[in-house]
Amino acid sequence: MNGISRLDIKQLRVLSSLLELQNLSQVAKKMGLTQQAISEQLRKLRDLFDDRLFIRQGNNMVATPKAQGLKAPVNHILKQLESLLEPELFSPQTYKGVFTISATDYATQALLPQLFNITRREAPGLKLIVRDFASDNVNQLITAGELDLLISFPEFIPDNLSYITLFEEQHLCITGIGNTTYTEPLSLAQFAKHSQLVVSPSRANLRGSHDQWFESQGLKRNIVMSVPSFSAVPDILHTTDMLAFYPSRLLPSSKVKQLKIEALPPTFKVIAAWHPRTNNSPIHKWLIEQLQNL
Repeated sequence: MNGISRLDIKQLRVLSSLLELQNLSQVAKKMGLTQQAISEQLRKLRDLFDDRLFIRQGNNMVATPKAQGLKAPVNHILKQLESLLEPELFSPQTYKGVFTISATDYATQALLPQLFNITRREAPGLKLIVRDFASDNVNQLITAGELDLLISFPEFIPDNLSYITLFEEQHLCITGIGNTTYTEPLSLAQFAKHSQLVVSPSRANLRGSHDQWFESQGLKRNIVMSVPSFSAVPDILHTTDMLAFYPSRLLPSSKVKQLKIEALPPTFKVIAAWHPRTNNSPIHKWLIEQLQNL
C-alpha cells in the first residue's frame, strides 16, 4: 500500500506533540486521548516510517535522528493544513481585480457614483464594469460568470440567486420646475386624470408600476408617454406639463420639482443579488456592505 494513504492528520499531530513534549502521558493529556491510544498511533508511525522514532529513556521518549529530521516538515504541513480552515482575510486596499455589475438605470444613477467614490478611496486596485440590466438573460450571464452582482428590483431577480435588500425607496410626485398648472395638494383622482409620464425599462407599453395601486382605488391613470430610463424624465418634464412618479434618491433636480399629493404609492425594495457560489466571496461581501451603507 502506498505509504501516504496510510498517514492521517491525527498521526502527524501525535508525531509533532511527541517531538515537542517527549512524554506519552503529556501528549495524551494535550490531545485529549488515552495513553494507550497515543501508543497505538506511535506503533503505526514506526511501521510507516520503518524507524523506532522514539526511544524510551526513563519517563521520557527521546527522538531518533529520523524523528528529529521529520520535525520541521511535519510542523510545516500542520501549519499549512490549519491555514486552510482560517477565514480569508480581505484587504480592500491591496485587492486587485475587475468586478462586473448589472444595474438598472435607477441604480446606475442613485448608487454607483457614490460606490465608485468609495472604491477609488478604499479599494484603488478594484475596477468596475457596469452593464445594462436585462432581466431576460441575467440568470444565464451570472451563472456563466460574466456578471458578479445585480442591482435591481425583486420582481426582476431569478429565484435561484442569493440576494439582500439594500433599502426601500419611495416614489414622489414631480413636474417641471416652471409648471404652475397644478394646485397642491393634488388628490389621487386629480393626479390620475392629468397627463403622466412613466418609466418602463423592461416593457414598451403605457403601463406603470403603480397602476394596480390606482386601480384598487377605482382610478385609471392617464399615461400618455413611456420612456426606458429615469435619466430622460427631468428633461421631458421640464418642457411639458406632465406629471410623473420619480424615486426620491434621484432628487433634487434643477429641472423638476416635487408636488404634494394626497397619498404616496407603496414603497419598493432595491436589492443586490449574486450567484450562491459567491456567498462567501470577500469582495462580494465588502461591496454589498458599501452599498448598504449608502
